Amino acid sequence: MADDVYIVGIAMTRLGKFPDRSVKDLVREAVEGALADAGTTRDVVEAAWFSNTRQGMMEGQNVIRGQCALRPLGFQGIPIVNVENACASASTGLGEAFAHLKAGLCDVALVAGADKMFFPEQKEQMFKAFLGGTDVHRLKETTAWMAEIGQGVGPAESSEGVNLHSFFMDYYAAMARLHMRLFGTTVRQIAAVAAKNHFHSTLNPLSQYRQDMTIEQVLADPPITWPLTRAMCAPISDGAAAAILCHERALTRFGRGRAVRLAGFALTSSQDRDALDYDRHVGRMAALKAYAMAGIGPDDVDVAEVHDACAFAEIVQTENLGFCARGEGGPLAERGETKLGGRIPVNPSGGLVSKGHPVGATGLIQIHELVAQLRGEAGPRQVEGARLAAAENGGGLWGVEEAATTVTILEAPR
Repeated sequence: MADDVYIVGIAMTRLGKFPDRSVKDLVREAVEGALADAGTTRDVVEAAWFSNTRQGMMEGQNVIRGQCALRPLGFQGIPIVNVENACASASTGLGEAFAHLKAGLCDVALVAGADKMFFPEQKEQMFKAFLGGTDVHRLKETTAWMAEIGQGVGPAESSEGVNLHSFFMDYYAAMARLHMRLFGTTVRQIAAVAAKNHFHSTLNPLSQYRQDMTIEQVLADPPITWPLTRAMCAPISDGAAAAILCHERALTRFGRGRAVRLAGFALTSSQDRDALDYDRHVGRMAALKAYAMAGIGPDDVDVAEVHDACAFAEIVQTENLGFCARGEGGPLAERGETKLGGRIPVNPSGGLVSKGHPVGATGLIQIHELVAQLRGEAGPRQVEGARLAAAENGGGLWGVEEAATTVTILEAPR
């Protein structure tokens, strides 16, 4: 189509804990890598979107983070838009650039996301920062709801594990308990997701962790909050990613050979619903909208990256994306259907659980993996014949679900 949008360059940093690296340093590596991948220079970029969630809280850098990170790289005079939308920040930036290009407001755009989350001298603040991802005026109500929704499965107390952990692990643990009660999902199935992703990460040189783990090792890891163990939960991460997007009319500058088409995109926000009404889950609604825009269905998807901030989340999102029936996400993983070589490989990058989760960059990092897959450049973790890919990226908590969720559909170069 005449108004198609393509990703023509993309790069990410290795993920990990880097106390000596700054946000600017991480952004420089990612942006320069994306420009090099596109075979171009910064002069072609007409507008930029920048996502970050931690600099304001941890460093006091507010309101102009994108200008501060991109100006030293020579980006001046162009529109620079700061995007903050919880863990879905970078994918939201991608969607905004997509819309801008489709509207004909520019021909070439930059999207960058970065977060520096590891501050060893501010550990308590590191974890308190997660509370900003929900309504701080409703913390008592939210905590009470999580305790109630998880009743009837597992130990009476849901937080008998590691004291210092993300508030969101308590949320995921509560939702896991509900899923276990309704559908018979087991702790072993959750561990199977984590073990699969830890294996996948051994094939990804940019992953924070590259240690294979068996299901038994995942189950034996220190508890965080039942039924989650440490190996089922995403780590604190530093890292960045960047992408160069262009409109169809500018594609001749870059060539079609490695250009990945952005076939569908949806951004949704949470809504009032009963926790049992999974058909109206924010992730399900985003998936349906993205599929409709792309003109495909779940059976057409060859590979996916989903937001597994904990391993249980992958189970729910594979159901939301329609890869299996509701309640079948656990058995799907346990049978090996989401592992490399399976029916629908999910998180071949290692996922957030093992690859890492620098919140403001995560959405673009997922896209980085899928672009590599669709270009046939994923090396030992390549999904053979991958033509269509889906990324689900959720963030925050409002009510009974994520506050924001994006789903992106990508198509391989033709």
